[in-house]
Amino acid sequence: MTARAGVGFAWDKTWWESNTGRLTGYWDAAYTYWEAGDASGGAHSLSFAPVFVYEFGSGNIKPFIEAGIGLAVFSGTSAGDQELGSAFNFEDRIGAGLKIGETQRIGIRAMHYSNAGIKQPNDGIESYALFYSHQI
Repeated sequence: MTARAGVGFAWDKTWWESNTGRLTGYWDAAYTYWEAGDASGGAHSLSFAPVFVYEFGSGNIKPFIEAGIGLAVFSGTSAGDQELGSAFNFEDRIGAGLKIGETQRIGIRAMHYSNAGIKQPNDGIESYALFYSHQI
């Protein structure tokens, strides 16, 4: 099991707008615990990424898609049986969901962590999650 807690800082900017929606985004900073599933203990990571979000429509409930590439630093060079080759890795993400009002989001997200072949081995890690966020 993986547990992730993060904070997002919304960009106070619309990069592009049309009749179908708008492009905006946020900065994402997070801590993740990666359970190893054995006696070796888990791994920890800190990540930071810019995330671009396209919100469709203009109603109270808006579908959205998101994508971003950031940096992640792990507590070691492995997480469970995945060998990362380096504690320094990249975090890639894609996601989709619904924005409800101005403060809530629900959705699904896929994330990939690897060192982009800078160092071997580079097994990488994929993580899939349902998420809920609330802006305060």
